[in-house]
Amino acid sequence: MHHRAGFNLSRLIQSPPSDPDPSLLFLGGGLFLHPDQTVSPTFLSLLPAKSKTRSGSGRCFSKTVRFGGGRGGGAFLCVSLSDGNEGYVRESGEALGQNGNTNSTAEEQAAAEVVFEKERSEIVEKGSGAMNTTKHLWSGAVAAMVSRTFVAPLERLKLEYIIRGEQKNLVELIKTIADSQGLKGFWKGNFVNILRTAPFKAINFYAYDTYRNHLVKLSGNEESTNFERFLAGAAAGITATLLCLPMDTIRTKMVAPGGEALGGVIGAFRHMIQTEGFFSLYKGLLPSIVSMAPSGAVFYGVYDILKSAYLHSPEGRERLRHMKQEGDKLNALEQMELGTIRTLLYGAIAGCCSEAATYPFEVVRRHLQMQVPATRLSAVATCAKIVEQGGVPALYAGLIPSLLQVLPSAAISYFVYEFMKIILKVESS
Repeated sequence: MHHRAGFNLSRLIQSPPSDPDPSLLFLGGGLFLHPDQTVSPTFLSLLPAKSKTRSGSGRCFSKTVRFGGGRGGGAFLCVSLSDGNEGYVRESGEALGQNGNTNSTAEEQAAAEVVFEKERSEIVEKGSGAMNTTKHLWSGAVAAMVSRTFVAPLERLKLEYIIRGEQKNLVELIKTIADSQGLKGFWKGNFVNILRTAPFKAINFYAYDTYRNHLVKLSGNEESTNFERFLAGAAAGITATLLCLPMDTIRTKMVAPGGEALGGVIGAFRHMIQTEGFFSLYKGLLPSIVSMAPSGAVFYGVYDILKSAYLHSPEGRERLRHMKQEGDKLNALEQMELGTIRTLLYGAIAGCCSEAATYPFEVVRRHLQMQVPATRLSAVATCAKIVEQGGVPALYAGLIPSLLQVLPSAAISYFVYEFMKIILKVESS
């Protein structure tokens, strides 16, 4: 019974006002609410404040919804219809007490309406906030998928140098992989790489924007300082590493010698859990955090500094003014603040700076992930062993193919990320 009454009331509230009898200037209706009962926020979100329609006779009618509370503890929900052409606007809105007396004051009604509007706005704000976060995360995830698939062959070459200690030059290594595994050999492990990098980049991009915005609010500045950019980038890198390191460890295990026999992602996961325990998935956590903190700081900080410098230049200010004037007339590419070329260029510069600054940590981390429990060494001991066997240059083994991979990867990643934010209409905080 209550369900049916609520359904009919919802239909009444949401429906446009019909053309009433011309002789009537006001139509109203309402619902008594018990003092102990509350109104569901979902139901409140259905209530439009006002709506108007024009009848076939040319007269304009408006529907008004009001929710009031009385001294006696009861409440009255009112739906009224008034004739706008006659200048007659009447809103019943009276809150009734438990005995049915019309004892509410204008102040009580106004207070109840403020509460109603506040609850309704909070519901809408929470829903839009969650949707915006989802779209923001998807922008980063799609950027990672596209960029990683594009540079997968270069990623494969880098791992050959780091993990297998390959001594061949770049051309010879390419021929070896092509002859032994064919073209698909260059994309070996790419699916696992996407499973790792998609959530990693999604969290990274979103965390950076979130941390940076919070730091700006705390400082009270209108714009981020360089220190805030670097700090937000470092925190974003650490956050993403803590959440996504297990997939990176599994991928490294799969591309290592003997990894083919493990049987894919599930097989590698089971093998590591059964033989080395759950925490083996977090091998190299310390060097990962140590490397990702400065890596994230440089990657996001450098890009943001370059972007801010351009937007504050005369050319940048002119571009922003033009974008504001044209508005929705511009396509997605034209709506990018830096434009296509600068977005790609600044992304590539940020990626190269980040990779060069933190590459030795990457080498140590990969070696730690390959160690077995019987011969496991600490991060410092592993670093010392690498230098002892190959000298300092061993810490930079595979840097050239890594830079060749990072250049297009970072460029495409930032471009797709900025592009997807426009396509998905991600709102800035």
